[in-house]
Formats: sequence, C-alpha cells, structure tokens
Amino acid sequence: MQLDHTFTVPADPDEAWKLFHDLGRVAPCMPGAVLDTLDGDAFTGRVKVKIGAVQMSYRGEGTVTRDEAARSMHLDLSGSETRGSGTASATVTATLAAGPDGTRVHVRTDLDITGRPAQFGRGIMTEVGDRLVQQFADRLEGLLRDRPGPGSAPAAPAAEPEPVDLGAAALPVLLRKAAVPAAAVLLAVVLIRVVRRRSSGR
Repeated sequence: MQLDHTFTVPADPDEAWKLFHDLGRVAPCMPGAVLDTLDGDAFTGRVKVKIGAVQMSYRGEGTVTRDEAARSMHLDLSGSETRGSGTASATVTATLAAGPDGTRVHVRTDLDITGRPAQFGRGIMTEVGDRLVQQFADRLEGLLRDRPGPGSAPAAPAAEPEPVDLGAAALPVLLRKAAVPAAAVLLAVVLIRVVRRRSSGR
C-alpha cells in the first residue's frame, strides 16, 4: 500500500534539513513511537497503537540513508508485534523543498502490514495517516519554535510509548462509510413501522 502526504514546517530548507538529521529529536515527534537505540544510521524503537480497547505494541528496527543534494531521506523500517503475530514493514522517503510558508515536506510510504490493523482499507489508512502526519508536523513545529538553548540536556526517552489511538483516528471515516447503509436500515425500519401502523389501523 502506497501512501503520500505533504506538510509544511515553519523553517527554511537548510534549518529543516538540519533538524531531520537529528533522529534523536525527530523520532519522538511521531505519535506512539519511542526511539530506543541510535547507532549511526541504524536504530531500534517501539510503537504502540490502540484500536478501541485493544492495544498492540510493535518492536522494530530501521536504517536511514540521505541524499544531501536532493534534501531527501530514505528509511527502511520493519517490526513485529511483541504479543501477537502481526508484522509491519515500510519504506519511507521524505523530500524537503522550499515553500511559500517555510519548507514543504513530501512523504511517500510503501507500507506492508499484517494482523488486526490490516482490516482497514486504503481509504481509512490514508486518512489515519493524514491525522498522524499532521500530529507529527505539529510536534516538529514545536521543536523548531522551542529550540534548546546552549547546554540544554535532551529529554530522556519515555520508558513506554503513549499509544496512538488508530480507532479514534479512523472513526470519522468509518462513520462516513457506514452513513449510507445506516440510512438505508433506518429508512427500512421507518417504512416497516408505517406499514404496521396502517395494517393495524384497518
């Protein structure tokens, strides 16, 4: 499944590209994610997601390569559920370019996922991705606005990631998809009641 997203960060391309080099600061901006280790261009981490009352934790690893001239970074990611058989792998390419309000970031994700989240189709996954990317962009903007001063210590990573609620993100889409069949069912119920009332009134 291929997903495309674009967002803008309020910084010039040089400044934004410099931030994207710092995975230790950028990774925690992704909702539900915690970076555990970082060794050069290789890293490990965890992601926790929630769908309704069900929580799933993934542990995975990845590598990053960068094209300095094109201001593009490429991530190869893979992971698996810590308590389940679900797996997830993705290749993510983020490309930065100058925009009217700062730096436009285009993200292309080739996603392969198995297990319970695979029940969502492309439409739902796209809108869920839109919401997650918007949260990611908002946190990046916060980083750029609240730059640590000289001698500031980086924040300690969280012991456990805060789960990102995919069910909450998908709910508006599910409701829209269910609107037509739900209206049809409601109409059928109303018609049945009308017919019954007319029949009983005879």
